[in-house]
Parts: sequence; C-alpha cells; structure tokens
Amino acid sequence: MNKKERYKQIISWFEANMPVANSELVYKSAFELTVATILAAQCTDKRVNMVTPALLHDYPTPEAMAHATPEVIFEYIKTVSYPNNKSKHLVGMAQMLVKDFGGKVPSEVCELEKLPGVGRKTANVVASIMFGKAVMAVDTHVFRISERLGLTTNSRTPLETERELEANIPKHLIAKAHHWLILHGRYVCIARKPKCGECGIREWCRWYEETKNTSKI
Repeated sequence: MNKKERYKQIISWFEANMPVANSELVYKSAFELTVATILAAQCTDKRVNMVTPALLHDYPTPEAMAHATPEVIFEYIKTVSYPNNKSKHLVGMAQMLVKDFGGKVPSEVCELEKLPGVGRKTANVVASIMFGKAVMAVDTHVFRISERLGLTTNSRTPLETERELEANIPKHLIAKAHHWLILHGRYVCIARKPKCGECGIREWCRWYEETKNTSKI
C-alpha cells in the first residue's frame, strides 16, 4: 500500500467513526487553553483539569495572573509535572500578553511562540483549536503513531512529523486530525503494547502489517 492510499483509508475511517474529536483539556477561552496547554506538557490532561479550576477562578485573565508571583502560582499547580518552571512560565506568559499583546492571546503561531512556556506544540494547539489554523500539533502520541501507522517515514523530530502530516492531510481536516491521532494514541495505539485487536485502522497500519505474524502483537 502506498502512502497516499494509507492516508485516504485512515482519514475516511476516522471521519466515519470519530466525526467529533476535541481536546480533553477543559477551557473556556484562548487564555484558559494556553494556561492548560502549558501545564499539560509532560503531564496528563486529567491532572491538569484537576488544578485549573481553582487557578483560573482566582486568576481568570492575563491581567490578574500578571500581578501574581511564581511562588503563589506554584501552590495551585504543585501537583503537575515541573511546577517550578511552569509557575514562572505562566506568570511570564501573562505579563507578556498584557505588555505586548493588549491582554489578548495572539492567533498566529509565530506570535504565540514568543510567549514564555509556549513551544511549537503548544502554539499549534492554541492556533488550531481557538483560531482555526490548519496546523498540526505534534505531541508524543502523534509523533509515535504517525510513524507506527506509516503516515510518516523515518521522522526524526516533531517538526518533520508536523510538516509531513500537514502536507498529506486535507487542510480543512488538519485540526481535527490532531485530535484523532492523540486520542487513538492515548487509548488504542498505546506505546508499549498497542491494542491492535481493538483497532479499526489496523488493516492500513504499516506496523501491524509488519508484525501481525510475530509475537509482538
């Protein structure tokens, strides 16, 4: 099977079987999503959703959070991964939004990446979800299963994966495909022992084709 056909079949399956696919982070605004996505780096969405209600209740806007200190923010987020760095990033991000962006989260990836704590993945998440940009956020799940499925070939970095996926997925589906791949990687095509018996796209999966007659699955 060539790559074009693989993309076509996998996308068709997701369109039919997962027509609605959204982030599992809880948010109400671009600012809240930015906060949540910064916190979600190397941390589960479930854990982030446990700490954001109190944090965002007390610091609901960039202006409010900009007047906080990292030490204060730390107490709200100390159960997530890397709370020391993330508390500094959140305050710095809020301060830059107020100082340089009029208190509003920018819509362009290049502007989002200027914010403390906002890397390429976080910028793409916010740009795609909140502003409808056709950009692919590549987290550990997307990176892993894109290669496993055969959607990418020997991608060495998340940026290479991002570019290859964006080049092959129809523009109007890129934002949704981000969620398709994350959710599939989180619950079905898991890292150590993928649940191939439950997988609806295994017949188009390169890894399954290569290993179905071995003890790996």
